[in-house]
Amino acid sequence: MKLGILVNTNRNFQALTGITRAASGKGHEVVIFAMDEGTWLLEDPGCVSLSELANVSMSYCDHSAIEIGVKKEPLPEAIERSSQYNNASMNHNADKVIVL
Repeated sequence: MKLGILVNTNRNFQALTGITRAASGKGHEVVIFAMDEGTWLLEDPGCVSLSELANVSMSYCDHSAIEIGVKKEPLPEAIERSSQYNNASMNHNADKVIVL
């Protein structure tokens, strides 16, 4: 199964971590896209470390991050700086999408 997680707030870090780790651990593919206030989580090492898990890909809306002043450096190359295209692609290709 391919699970999409749209993160548009910074309020649900524990849910994001738990769901991502559980799905990845069971061999499911997880695609995380952060936008709006959700890009604040890019400053949290715990969130950034999710990009290291098997079957997990992460990207974020660069426009959102710039608008609210998120420190994007140094982010690992595994976290893709992107646009809303990645969000649309995730929603199109995922079997299920969760919004946090």
